[in-house]
Amino acid sequence: MKIETFTTQVVTLPRDVGALDEAPEQVSTDFVTLRFKTDEGAEGIGYAGFAAPVMTKALKEALDALAAEVIGLDPLRIEAIGEKLLEIGGRGAAAGLVTRAVSAIDVALWDLKGKVTGQPLWKLLGGYRNRVPAYASGHLWRTYDADALAEKGAELVEQGFLAMKFRMGAEGSNAVEAERMHALRDAVGDETDIMVDINQGWDVNRSIAMGREMEGCGLYWLEDPVNYEDFDGLARIADALDTPIAAGEYLWGVAPFRSFLERRSVDIVMVDIMRVGGLTQWMKVAHMAQAWNLPVVSHLAPDILAPAVAALPNGLMVEHMPWSLPLFREELQIENGEIVLSDAPGLGLEFDERWSAA
Repeated sequence: MKIETFTTQVVTLPRDVGALDEAPEQVSTDFVTLRFKTDEGAEGIGYAGFAAPVMTKALKEALDALAAEVIGLDPLRIEAIGEKLLEIGGRGAAAGLVTRAVSAIDVALWDLKGKVTGQPLWKLLGGYRNRVPAYASGHLWRTYDADALAEKGAELVEQGFLAMKFRMGAEGSNAVEAERMHALRDAVGDETDIMVDINQGWDVNRSIAMGREMEGCGLYWLEDPVNYEDFDGLARIADALDTPIAAGEYLWGVAPFRSFLERRSVDIVMVDIMRVGGLTQWMKVAHMAQAWNLPVVSHLAPDILAPAVAALPNGLMVEHMPWSLPLFREELQIENGEIVLSDAPGLGLEFDERWSAA
């Protein structure tokens, strides 16, 4: 069996909230979809995305160039293909658009492998369980005041979410930030888990001060409080607070996670599939985290990463970020705050052809 053809396409999906520094408004997100077909008629799909819109054209060109290198290869040799492409794209130190493109190819190969073997991805990757907790993300922005947070948080509880994440870091006043936290907690009740994402917006001292201020609210985790390369600063924060520290989404490739873990920089390891280089590399980091007795969580792309988190004994939770979900005909099934995975082979997903026709 060999890869015979591939096709890519830019797809622009609408979404209802702005970027981290924008007021809520109708905006869009670009993705580049990928389809591989073999000489035996099997098909695997994946996508690249979550880059700045100005980079979409370049992302597609990178994906086209690297996908062309896979033509004629055995799609089941996923490790060999991934190493080849990372070497081509970055001479062993790939990042940026190259790694996003390789991620799409890697996912498509895993989807194809699942279809060829007749196995769902969550079983191929480990098969630990077929359902995994999820938290609502992409709804509670740092531009929201206390009243807006309380209103939206209550809506998410009504939708069945048992956990949710909101952003902090826009307010100069610690007191105002704390007010926002307390307003959300009061609105959703004590039984709902709340995560806070700073997106690298604080320094170490403020992270510790605010972390202590919010400990009475029972945070599930505090995410990316300082610059992602400040491994020692993260370790200081993690040591000072009872609230778990989650980070890792900004790291490129597998290697930086070793230093991350050796320094005890985090309590919860978060891995971004586009930055790490696909499912193959994502699972390597997850197993590394397990060796350090730490849980792993996903970042974005719940359609791809729910099976990965479910496959692992240390898979903790999936970020239910809705931006990529309209790419597919199928909807993620959520019961009692958990994503329920099907036994359909591979990803168990098909692209929604209405976007292909756009």
